[in-house]
Amino acid sequence: MAPNPDPAGSSASVRSSRMGAMARQLWRRDDRAVDWAWAIGLGLLALVLYGINLGGLPLRDWDEGTVAQVARELARVPIGSEAWWFPTLHDRPYFNKPPLLHWAIALLFRIFGESEWAARLPGALLGAAAVPLVFAVGRLIFTHRAAALFSALVYLTWLPVVRHGRLAMLDAAIVAFGLLAWCCLLRARRDLRWTLGIGFALGAIALLKGLVALLFGGLIFGFLIWDTPRLLRSPYLWLGGLLGLAPALAWYGAQWQHYGPTFFETNLLNQSLRRVWDSVSDRGGPPWFYLQELLELAWPWLFLLPAGFQAAWRDRDWPWGKLVLVWSLGYLLPISVMETKLPWYGLPLYPPLALAIGPVLGSLWEEPPARFGRSWQVIFGLLALGGGAGAVYFSFLATPLEPMLALALAALGLTGGAVVLLAQQGDRQLIPVAFWGMFVGLTLFFSSGSWLWELNEQYPVRPVANLLRSVAHSGSKVYTSDRTQRPSLDFYCHCEVIPVPQSEQAKHWADRRVSLWVIRPQDRDRPPFKAGILVGKAGDRLVIRRSE
Repeated sequence: MAPNPDPAGSSASVRSSRMGAMARQLWRRDDRAVDWAWAIGLGLLALVLYGINLGGLPLRDWDEGTVAQVARELARVPIGSEAWWFPTLHDRPYFNKPPLLHWAIALLFRIFGESEWAARLPGALLGAAAVPLVFAVGRLIFTHRAAALFSALVYLTWLPVVRHGRLAMLDAAIVAFGLLAWCCLLRARRDLRWTLGIGFALGAIALLKGLVALLFGGLIFGFLIWDTPRLLRSPYLWLGGLLGLAPALAWYGAQWQHYGPTFFETNLLNQSLRRVWDSVSDRGGPPWFYLQELLELAWPWLFLLPAGFQAAWRDRDWPWGKLVLVWSLGYLLPISVMETKLPWYGLPLYPPLALAIGPVLGSLWEEPPARFGRSWQVIFGLLALGGGAGAVYFSFLATPLEPMLALALAALGLTGGAVVLLAQQGDRQLIPVAFWGMFVGLTLFFSSGSWLWELNEQYPVRPVANLLRSVAHSGSKVYTSDRTQRPSLDFYCHCEVIPVPQSEQAKHWADRRVSLWVIRPQDRDRPPFKAGILVGKAGDRLVIRRSE
């Protein structure tokens, strides 16, 4: 007979197995704790970058001025009232976009008063939240934490991402909720209840920008077909979609009941679908418009993107490769064929691109000896030269001098020089040095008055608005000889300044309901403005009054 097993040995084996299970459980807890620590740290860094000097510059045309004006009119009516459901712009129905972000800004206006800071804060908070969400998505698709961490840091230190994320606009919020949807989707592969979150995230996007939710939903559907088709049979997925979209459907239903077909003709057709086949406001461009934007602004990390896509294609049977390919290519194609081209439409491209670059940096960090090719020295060498030259120019030669911008460029130049030296030595510490230097440089840049450079393209609105507020009643109409409307001017002067073409100016000059005009100095000596009475001058604009 075979000998009986040793009871003591059996007991020791059981104890060893239990201890191993406890160790693995403790490791998983420690692993989660480390992930949470990194996520919180990334969130704090993002709050610094997205929040510093947030209210230091005036609102920009078009979107910021329009969003702030709609929020102002919402803030002046009781919360939850009928008017809260039907936003207005200058007391006329506002059909352009759903009101989720406008509601958030209106609440801050009611609490803190009307300011640039309050107008930009909701979008900036959501933009900052996208950084730890990129890390969370990375932890769900990558084996090593370094790949997820570097993906989030790449996303954090991309100039166009942070710059547009700080504005009172919808796109940073859309990216944040899109990342939340992907995070829930990836978690749902192990726990079906997470599919409920997908619907709520898509519902938030629908309340921000309507039909864009269909595009994100299509990307998620395509990923599920390729990667996890079993989830399409989950009742949680469809229940979450129904519950999540219910508020958006209720809002759209209320608009239909209140305005009838006019709302859908304006909102869905003219403001959304029309952008596919027509360049709205003459904002068109070639199909490679967004690739050109990347080539101009996505440095210094852009040179790693080919290696990232090569790895994603190689690993296309793995979830991370599928996600990068489906999200980036599935989003790039529709926005490239659209006739209307706007830089911020490309913001949702940056998370998948960061997730493609993160593993490249992760492999350099995790697998010594690090291999830093000549491209590192070239790219960061150019950064060192450009940063140094820019620092000298804005310190001594520019008119006016811009010391804070010079400091930002000097920080970027020093970062480039340090990375070049470390690359020559094959020292992997160049990766954290590059990230930290980029973060410091961007922080100094957003502390300056140069981060919103579009303000320099037209005359400053604040002086003109202050003059108008001193002579015009709140809510009144003013005409201008300028060709385009300035929503930011409307917001600051608390009135609507309406552009009038030159061919119609004589006709509108006779309109006794509007007596104030904002004109260019060169228009002062021609009819009909020659007969007007000068009220005042602000910057390079004159305010005149029609004589009675």
